[in-house]
Amino acid sequence: METLSEIRCFEGVQGVYRHDSDVCGCPMTFAVYLPPQAAAGPVPVLWYLSGLTCTHENAMTKAGAQGWAAEHGMAVVFPDTSPRGAGIADDEAFDLGQGAGFYVDATEAPWAPHFSMYSYITGELPTVLFRNFDLEEGAQAICGHSMGGHGALTIALREPERFRSVSAFAPIAHPAASDWGRKQFAAYLGTDEGTWAAHDATLLMRETGLDLPLLIDQGTDDQFLDLLQPEALAAAIAERRQPAILRMQKGYDHSYFFMASFMADHMAFHAEALFA
Repeated sequence: METLSEIRCFEGVQGVYRHDSDVCGCPMTFAVYLPPQAAAGPVPVLWYLSGLTCTHENAMTKAGAQGWAAEHGMAVVFPDTSPRGAGIADDEAFDLGQGAGFYVDATEAPWAPHFSMYSYITGELPTVLFRNFDLEEGAQAICGHSMGGHGALTIALREPERFRSVSAFAPIAHPAASDWGRKQFAAYLGTDEGTWAAHDATLLMRETGLDLPLLIDQGTDDQFLDLLQPEALAAAIAERRQPAILRMQKGYDHSYFFMASFMADHMAFHAEALFA
């Protein structure tokens, strides 16, 4: 693992790192915020998965998580959203290819050799993190925005034993029925829609439910609301009689202004579960 930068932040350290990924077949960059409490021993960790077009840097610099992480004493991990670089498949559209990994393991050409973001986030990157940083492996939570909200929800629904809580800002809630999902799933996973259900939060919620604290915030003025389909996930949660907090925030859009406005709530929500 290579250290690209380490900067003092809220008495902790905001670092950016790079390592050679076996599952993605290329170097991958990620960021970790370590709160001041990490100097005294292992701290819980919150995963923050970002949305379309983002790198590790967007949420690291715009979401406003570090101050609250320092207050609560938790680390925050900001992975990249896809493999990148020369020789990595890409597309002219912003919502496919580099910057748009959708947190799935691609099985179709030309994506399969590198686009293994599900295995990267759930397997390889945790191994790198817990080998190199003093983090509590038994105290993890996960959060995300938009495509990252989709990733956070589906990963938690499939691997609930790994996490103590999950939250999302404006998640792509029903990608198998949305243009933000159908296009990408067909490209990455093929046209057999039966393989898509494992990466659709609404379908997973209907099938299995989720025995974890769950918080979702959605802006009422989100310009992508029809693509996100929060009503589908809300219906699935109601059908399962799943304990959850779903909030429609009046006047907020899809931007980082929305996330920064409610980041304190999400950090406190996860801290309550992580330190229980």
